[in-house]
Amino acid sequence: MNNLIVKDVLNETKGQLLMGNENLECKNFSKDSRKIQNGDVYIGIKGETFNGNLFWKQALRNGASCVIIENINLTKEDKKEFEGKTVIKVENTLDALYCIAKYKRSLYNIPVIAITGSVGKTSTKDMVANVVSKKYKTLKTKGNNNNNIGLPFTILRMKDEEAMVLEMGMNHLGEIRLLTSIAKPTICIITNIGTSHIGNLGSRENILKAKLEILEGSDNPTVIINNDDDLLHNWYEKNKEKMKIRTYGITEKSDINANDIILEESSSQFVCNLGEEKVKIKVPVGGEHFVLNSLCAVMVGKLLAIDEKRIMEGIETFKLTKKRMDITLLSNGIKVINDAYNASFESMSASLKVLSKFRENRKIAVLGDMLELGDFSKELHKKVGEEVLNNKIDILIGSGKDAKYIVEKAKEKMNLENVYYLEDKNKIIDLLKKIGRPGDVILWKASNGMKFYDLAERMIHVWQKGN
Repeated sequence: MNNLIVKDVLNETKGQLLMGNENLECKNFSKDSRKIQNGDVYIGIKGETFNGNLFWKQALRNGASCVIIENINLTKEDKKEFEGKTVIKVENTLDALYCIAKYKRSLYNIPVIAITGSVGKTSTKDMVANVVSKKYKTLKTKGNNNNNIGLPFTILRMKDEEAMVLEMGMNHLGEIRLLTSIAKPTICIITNIGTSHIGNLGSRENILKAKLEILEGSDNPTVIINNDDDLLHNWYEKNKEKMKIRTYGITEKSDINANDIILEESSSQFVCNLGEEKVKIKVPVGGEHFVLNSLCAVMVGKLLAIDEKRIMEGIETFKLTKKRMDITLLSNGIKVINDAYNASFESMSASLKVLSKFRENRKIAVLGDMLELGDFSKELHKKVGEEVLNNKIDILIGSGKDAKYIVEKAKEKMNLENVYYLEDKNKIIDLLKKIGRPGDVILWKASNGMKFYDLAERMIHVWQKGN
């Protein structure tokens, strides 16, 4: 177990020990003074809307053994109250966090799998981690803690694990470069290049540049890409002789391909070349995009020489991180798919395809705005409207500033009695209560900022109580 001591922290951060023990072991790190456990090291992180440096005293009073803080001067009263505790002063706590995590990572000679992409990062992470865990004790990113704070704190959770699976997200160029410089991945995965954050980056080509920053953290990592993605495929063709690239896909000929795909409502299966023989793999979630994610997990398993049966077991038994395709059967016979934690054109399209596979009486899509699309917003929302038509959705309910474009497009061919636009999203539940029938399946989908996830949860709670 490679735990740090305070002296390591001082060396890496160029920090100043104001009081305490430089040989104190730093086992667990936290940024939330309210959730401190006895013996934790508290790092006061300063964000846009909060300043964790203000809560160092609370952290010590709640049981922290050490705090790492910027702009602090101890009084005589402080030294008396916190006698026996350790206080480290640094110039910038965020930079200190990066340095400490980078050092912690350097102590482990283990497989580190880093995953990025426009959509599917979290579910791919869940699948890959479940496969890897069949051979190695594995640490993975919790939820979608995939940013410049979540990733280093994930690394600082390392104890006696033998592998690590990390998710990397971004909104702008340069962000993944920072993450990969800390994580030093041995295997880099790019799931796809879509339109998420295109308002910030301006084009899919710039999104590709941002995602490719994942390769900058390590010397000669193995790269795994979704070969069905047009931009990734073109990049592969230009670079396949220059580095170690492995491919997976459904339509493009790849190192691993899925064949004989059967898509069901809440599961799927396919055949692929796992080893010398073709095998049938079952996926416990519906949707073609989860077939692609499974192929990625198969490739990781093969690279790490995991037994074929264990790879299959890892895919067949994986569980999605909560808030992804949560399906609830209500007492009134209605099914609710709550997939409203995030949204882009690609994920909207994938969710509508999943909805189309349900055999219930009617398929209802409740769709809200996709955010951070900038000048592309109107065009992409209209494309979602086309996907509503292509997937033969029976009833569409839209709410949001740009969701009106989804509705406008759908109205071109749908029966107008089955298309609704509500300026007040809080009226959606009342509308569903009025038009819903036993056997309906209702999809909720929007960017997290629209709070549709909470609305769907509220609807489930109310309807389950029979109100």
